Amino acid sequence: MSDSRDQSLGKPLTGWRLRIYTIIFEADTRAGRLFDQWLIAVILSSVLLVVVDSVQHLSGAWSRAFLFLEWLFTLAFTLEYVARLVCVRHPLRYALSFYGLIDLAALLPTYIALFVPEVHALIDVRVLRLLRVFRVFKLTAYVVEYQSLGNALRSSRRKILVFISAVMMIVLVMGTLMYVVEGPDNGYSSIPASVYWAITTMTTVGYGDVTPKTDLGRLIASLMMLLGWGTLAVPTGIVTAEMTSQRRHEVPTTRTCHECLTEGHSAEANYCLHCGAKLPAYQTSLIGDKHV
Repeated sequence: MSDSRDQSLGKPLTGWRLRIYTIIFEADTRAGRLFDQWLIAVILSSVLLVVVDSVQHLSGAWSRAFLFLEWLFTLAFTLEYVARLVCVRHPLRYALSFYGLIDLAALLPTYIALFVPEVHALIDVRVLRLLRVFRVFKLTAYVVEYQSLGNALRSSRRKILVFISAVMMIVLVMGTLMYVVEGPDNGYSSIPASVYWAITTMTTVGYGDVTPKTDLGRLIASLMMLLGWGTLAVPTGIVTAEMTSQRRHEVPTTRTCHECLTEGHSAEANYCLHCGAKLPAYQTSLIGDKHV
């Protein structure tokens, strides 16, 4: 049964492709941790370069140095992107995944500005440069805490959606009520404008561009402000409870399925929890060292 299953899924990665895969995708190995640490440093440095390059007097004085560093970072990300496509079983599947698209977004602006000069006539080149800040999203692939937060958000998304729908009903009702009580003469020109006021009040932002003038309006606003305190705490409590539950029941790893690229499998798992493909032996050190 297992032989037919392996044949239908294809032979597992072996040799240098497996070595590269383990280093790049699984941070539970010594080489994988070093790779992630260096990559995080490169990502932060490249984003810092984008921020500094937006300062005009610095950009003018250090334009050549900034251009050299930008191409250095772009080439490094290009090599990383190509290595990921080479070592995975399904390159197109990775290229169309969230992290694959983020990797591509980190590369495209520089190459577009180089190979398609005509784009400058249509789009300000600064727009392309600022797109490089999307590299910061690559950090989510290399920091376990980001992955834990993402899992908690996915697990609690139904509760959060129900909560958001309840909040939207409240602001709609309260905004309509303020439209009736205050009216256009006091700045509540329409129900959407009144709903905008209700949202800014409930979230305790309070821009002050629209304020109630009547005593009844101030009473409603006071209730909205008090309600806002509890409103902000609810989604935080939902996500925190989910993160605590996951930490209690799971031992986090970066072990990844070669077929569907789903990660987070336990060290004892033999098959992928998502697609059912057989997982390779779990490793906690460099390829060739002792396996667990």
